[in-house]
Amino acid sequence: MTRELTRTASAAPSKPGNVPLATAGLLLGMLLSVLDQTVVAIALPDIAADLGGMDAIGWIITSYVLASTTTGALYGRISDRFGRRAVFVTAIAVFIVGSVLCGVALTVPQLVAARTLQGIGAGALFVLPTIALSELYPQRLRSRVQGFTGGVFALASVGGPLAGGLITDSVGWRWIFYINLPLGLLSIALVTFALRLPKPGGGGKVDVAGSALIVGATVSLLLVAEWGGRVHAWTSLVILTLIGAFAVLLALFVWWERRAANPLLPPRLFANPALRVALPATALLGALLGGSIVYLPTYLQAAYGMGATQAGLALNPYVVTFMAVSFLAGARIGASGRFKPYLIAGSVIVVLGFALLSQLGTGTPYAVLAVELGVLGAGFGLLMQNLVVVAQNAATPADLAATTSAAVSVRGLGMSLGVAIFGNLLARQLQSHPQSTATAIPDVLFWGVPVAVALVALLALLPRSADHELTST
Repeated sequence: MTRELTRTASAAPSKPGNVPLATAGLLLGMLLSVLDQTVVAIALPDIAADLGGMDAIGWIITSYVLASTTTGALYGRISDRFGRRAVFVTAIAVFIVGSVLCGVALTVPQLVAARTLQGIGAGALFVLPTIALSELYPQRLRSRVQGFTGGVFALASVGGPLAGGLITDSVGWRWIFYINLPLGLLSIALVTFALRLPKPGGGGKVDVAGSALIVGATVSLLLVAEWGGRVHAWTSLVILTLIGAFAVLLALFVWWERRAANPLLPPRLFANPALRVALPATALLGALLGGSIVYLPTYLQAAYGMGATQAGLALNPYVVTFMAVSFLAGARIGASGRFKPYLIAGSVIVVLGFALLSQLGTGTPYAVLAVELGVLGAGFGLLMQNLVVVAQNAATPADLAATTSAAVSVRGLGMSLGVAIFGNLLARQLQSHPQSTATAIPDVLFWGVPVAVALVALLALLPRSADHELTST
C-alpha cells in the first residue's frame, strides 16, 4: 500500500514523507479524540466524590461533546488554507494542554472549562485524519484505508470505559487525562516528521460568520435533546427559546452560505445526488451508533452484575466484528468499486441487530447477547467509513475537505443527538414505568429499529453513479 501513495495535482512537497508513520500518527490522534468521549464516563463517580458539584457533573462530558462537534466542520476549511499538518499539530497541542488542565483541575467548573478546551482541539482529530488519509492514498484504496478509521472508532468507543475503569481503579481518575500527554506528543512527532502533503491552495478567508451560525444552531439543537423533558419541560420557555434559536440560526446559515465567498459548506455540494443521500444517512448512522454503544455497557452491568472492566471485555464481540468487517469490506469494495450493495446490507443487518437487542430479557444468556452484539457490529462495520468514502468520491478535489468535514461532523452531531435522545427515552421509561435499568434499556433500544429502517430506505435511494465514482474519477 505504501508504494501506491499519490500526489495531488498541485506542487509536490519538498521532502518525501513516510506514509506508514504518517498514517500511524493520524490514527493515534483519532484514537485519542474518540477515547476522550467515552473514557470519562466510568470515572464520573470518583470525580464527583473528589471535586463535589454533582449537580453539574454531566457537563464534564457534554462540554467536550459540544466543543468537538461544533468545531469539526471548521477545521477542514482552516486546513485548506494553512495545510493539514500545521492545523493537525496545532489542534492536538490544544488537546494536550486541555488534557493537562483537566488533570490538575480542583473544581468541577475548572474541569468543565478544561474539557471545553480539550474538545476544541479534539474537533480536528477525527476530521483531519479522515481528509489526510484520503489524500495520502489513491482513490481506489480509500475504502480499505478508511476501514482502519472505522476499527479505531470501534476500539476507542468500547475500549474507553474499559480503559477508564482500569486507570481510575489503579492510579486515580486524573490519569485518564495525563495519559493523553505522551500519546499526543507521539502523534505530533509522527505527523511532523512523516506527513508531507502539498497545501490544497485554498487561499480564501475562513468563513467565520458561517462557522458561528452553525455552532450556535448545533449547540441549540443538542441542548434541546439533552434538556427537553428531563431538565426542562418541552413547553418551557427555555426549550421553546432553544428550538426557535435553532430554527433561526439554521435559516441564517443557509442564507449566508449562498452568499459567502468561501462558504464553510458550499451549497453546490447538495447538487450531487450521492451527497444528498450520504450526508443524512451518515447522521442517522451516527444516532444509531451513539444511542447503542453508550448504553450497552450499562445494560451489561445492570443485567449481569458486571463491573466496568468486565463490561468492557464483554463488548468484545461487537468490537472484533466491527473491526474485522470494516477491514474486509473496505478491501472488497476497493477492488469492485461497488458501495451500494454493502451499504444496504449493512443497514438491514443493523435493523436485525436492534430488533434482537430489543428482545433481551433478564434471563437471556450472555452467549446469546454476544451473538447479537456481533450482528450489530457487523452492520456498523459495513456502514461507518464506507458512507464517508461515498461522500469523498462524489466530491471534486477542491471540495474534498469541506465534504469530509461535513460527513464526519454530521455523524458526530448524529451521535450526540442519539446519546441525548436515547438517554431521554431511558429516563422517561424509568420514571413512567418503574422498573430495573436492565429491563428498560432493551425497550429503549427498540426505537433503533424504525431509525434503522429509515436508513435502509434512504440508502436505497443512493444513485447508481455512486458505485462508479471510484473508477470513473
